[in-house]
Amino acid sequence: MNDEAGAPFDRFCADYDEALARGLAATGEDKEYFARARIAHLARRLREAGCRPSSVLDFGCGTGDAAPLFLEILGVERVVGVDLSERLLDVARARHGSDRVRFVPLREFSPRGEFPLAFCNGVFHHVPPVERPGVARRLHDALEPGGCLAIWDNNPWNPGTRYVMRRIPFDRDAVMTSARAARAMVEAAGLEALCVDHAFVFPHFLRKLRFLEPLLVGVPLGGQYLVLSRRP
Repeated sequence: MNDEAGAPFDRFCADYDEALARGLAATGEDKEYFARARIAHLARRLREAGCRPSSVLDFGCGTGDAAPLFLEILGVERVVGVDLSERLLDVARARHGSDRVRFVPLREFSPRGEFPLAFCNGVFHHVPPVERPGVARRLHDALEPGGCLAIWDNNPWNPGTRYVMRRIPFDRDAVMTSARAARAMVEAAGLEALCVDHAFVFPHFLRKLRFLEPLLVGVPLGGQYLVLSRRP
């Protein structure tokens, strides 16, 4: 990922949250709902895999709003957020920076095999396809042996997801990737895929049907997918 890739997010920094809210309004939920649900789902999968991370690398952290959820839901002791956009990192530090949470520009981040968990949400559809294998290898190198990589991204087969992305200025030109391609990518980087789940099938007005979603994780219906993998 080159530094110029952060420029669009610098440009949208002033109204980043507002733009995201306008896009997500079509679902009837806000970003907090999705952020909490992603990390809660991940927590269940990590427990099943016997992974109890003490720290997490949030790669492509944006405004850092996942940080308090990592502390609360995953119970980690330390969060390191990394992003290309210096302006988004400034927002993240102002909102969430502490002795347990720090934010680092991508150009200053060097993978050292120290993290038990790396997390990416909505990152790879902003990475040029030719650069994705290199980013996956970089994430592999950031993990300690036995560490897990959680990739959440948008499901290209879901028309609602495509509609939401068209409503968000910084997502309109993104090149989406399928869960199958994401799994192949992490496996090519030397990681072992543990699960591929789809989530967020029912919008707010159909929320009474959400009890069915755990039964549908294997079907590519949801708005996002999780590819969870582990470094041997």
